[in-house]
Amino acid sequence: MARAIVYTEFGSPDVLHMIEIPDPVPAPGEVVVRIHAAGANPIDAKLRGGKRPSASITEPRAVGFDGAGVIEALGDGVDGFMVGDRVAIRDTPGTYASALVVKVENLAKLPDSVTAAEGAAIGIPAGTAYQALRSLHVTDGDVLLVHAGSGAVGQAAVQFAVAWGATVIATASPARHEHLRELGAIPVAYGDGLHERLNEAAPSAITVALDCAGTDEAIETSLALVADRDRIATIVRGPDAAAFGIRAFSGGSPTPLTDEEVSWRAEALPQTIALLDSGDFVIDLGPQLPLTEAAHAHTLMESSSASGKITLIP
Repeated sequence: MARAIVYTEFGSPDVLHMIEIPDPVPAPGEVVVRIHAAGANPIDAKLRGGKRPSASITEPRAVGFDGAGVIEALGDGVDGFMVGDRVAIRDTPGTYASALVVKVENLAKLPDSVTAAEGAAIGIPAGTAYQALRSLHVTDGDVLLVHAGSGAVGQAAVQFAVAWGATVIATASPARHEHLRELGAIPVAYGDGLHERLNEAAPSAITVALDCAGTDEAIETSLALVADRDRIATIVRGPDAAAFGIRAFSGGSPTPLTDEEVSWRAEALPQTIALLDSGDFVIDLGPQLPLTEAAHAHTLMESSSASGKITLIP
């Protein structure tokens, strides 16, 4: 039997509990992955808490979308993967588990230089950042403002944009400024006077902004500093974006991603792995907790009490 974290009602982290499930069996085009690490993402907690709309619960609902592990069984018609391959997983419900069936299109091989925890931390944060920057056409010569630059999505956005030749200004608490400098960003403290500090920090006009914070301050300063509203986006304030005249990716946006944007999210997984392997990307890992402490992981996420990306280890 395999083990999985589930919930049978919406609520606080305490609704999460572990159950035994039948050992997974792959269908054609699928593999079974023995999970070595699962990435804990804010969307996991929002769905569990009922803060993000989802279908009514009629059976135990699995948790998590990102993970990493080792392939232990292949379905018919699987090419390019073998039993024993180390892989990272994206966009697959139920990664808070000891084993899971995964479609091959949601896998990417992990080199020995990338740990399971790093692989599990890629999917949603890097995919969101990569797609958002591609959608905003960030390129060499841009001056990009990233609100909440020290979060998982923010750090990924900083690193992609720097690699593409953009100048990046990132807001964060002062305690995180040195880390952002190491990633290549110009850090700026949020709070009263942000507009003025951003003007002082920017070497030239800010041309594009990505809101990963969701605060009124982030939206207002982006609107004030970026001339083209088509180059302002939020990943948090989806329902409000249209009223501001800006774009929204995730964050409860009523506008779905285009097929091209969906493909960019998938493209981000192997791209990020390659950058990690070459030493050109860093993942800020935080607590690595036993799978049995999934509820504690959600408590830490919701209270912003942990520094770095939380992963769960079966």
